[in-house]
Amino acid sequence: MMGTRHFLDLSDAGGDALAAMLGDAQDRKTARRGWPKGRGDADAPLKDHVLAMIFEKSSTRTRASFDIAIRQLGGSAMVMEGGSMQLGRGESIADTARVLSRMVDAIMIRTDDHAKVEEMAHHASVPVINGLTDKSHPCQIVADLLTIVEQGKALPGLELAWFGDGNNVLHSVLEAAGIFKFNVRIATPAGYEPESDFVEMARAGGAQVTLTQDAQAAARDADVIVTDTWVSMGQENASEKLDAMQPYRVDDALMALAKTDALFLHCLPAHVGDEVSESVIEGPQSRVFDEAENRIHAQKSVLLWAFGKL
Repeated sequence: MMGTRHFLDLSDAGGDALAAMLGDAQDRKTARRGWPKGRGDADAPLKDHVLAMIFEKSSTRTRASFDIAIRQLGGSAMVMEGGSMQLGRGESIADTARVLSRMVDAIMIRTDDHAKVEEMAHHASVPVINGLTDKSHPCQIVADLLTIVEQGKALPGLELAWFGDGNNVLHSVLEAAGIFKFNVRIATPAGYEPESDFVEMARAGGAQVTLTQDAQAAARDADVIVTDTWVSMGQENASEKLDAMQPYRVDDALMALAKTDALFLHCLPAHVGDEVSESVIEGPQSRVFDEAENRIHAQKSVLLWAFGKL
């Protein structure tokens, strides 16, 4: 009997399962090319399953992609806004998890505090999936890996360069680097480095991780250039942070230092003119809209894994 599978971070699944997810995502994406988005996959593997989606933070891609993902797998979704739930009025996470476990088949939660997701998983008897916390964003990284792989780039030995803020998305990139043995160059201003636990985790897995304040050095001969919004939802000291980030903007000059076939990724939403220039995000090396679409395909495979079908 398999225990409940939660997907709070990439290591919950591990390398073999993540590789299986990437393969399944590519197969399902290819099989439905040209179909209307609402048409279900032929095998309807999650027929009659209901996913509860809890949002304590605003969302475009996570909300749309999980809704479409579960529909294409034959199931349905229920959207629950944190502010309109009893959770927003003081009901405990423990009780919410146990109630929802009696009413739905899986729970996806997007919240500020990673401890809430861990507590939800501890008390739920159905799979809990991290749709973003302040610590990590594993679903985004499965989509990013899918985007890299479908562009014909092998993950082992890949050189990925990250610019700007050492945030939750970078934490998940580092976790993936240790699992798949690719290298990460991180260019951030002093004081905005990622949490050292994630750097050490990547290195322990066999990844080379370089921390630098030199954006040009990080970009040189990179296979993939990645950035993210400099100021996340509700962050303090925004103007001070923006000033520190200016040297880390991804523009044509920075892209020119990377390999000629380098890809540009950004999980969106983008603040064009801040972390990335319009010429790069709209340019021929940008794959940001493939990356956004791949949230659907990646999360279908995450859901299938959580239900023990991968």
